[in-house]
Formats: sequence, structure tokens, C-alpha cells
Amino acid sequence: MKIELQLIAAFILSLGGLVLLFCGTFIDPQGQIHESLLVAFGETATFSGALFGIDYVYKKKR
Repeated sequence: MKIELQLIAAFILSLGGLVLLFCGTFIDPQGQIHESLLVAFGETATFSGALFGIDYVYKKKR
């Protein structure tokens, strides 16, 4: 159950980061991505990647 929860959280966070990225691209002024949006997406992607990595390491040890 805990592993599934981590993967679900990673998926939701990754999807949220992508939504932020697309909103920053398509909302006026179009094409301009604010620095804070890029930082938020980067943090989200890093956290999600860490969850996937931790999950992979523990599954491989079993």
C-alpha cells in the first residue's frame, strides 16, 4: 500500500508540474515562462523522480 501511495503521489506531482508548465506557456503573455514557474516545475519533477528512485531501489533489494 505504501509503495502504491508513493507512486500515486509521484504521478500526481509530475502531472501538476506539467500543468503548471503548460499554463505558463499558454496564458498571456504567451510564450513567456516566469522563473518561479520553472523553479516550481523543477522541484516537482525532482521530488517525483526521487520517489520513483527510492521505490526502485527498495524493490531491487527484495
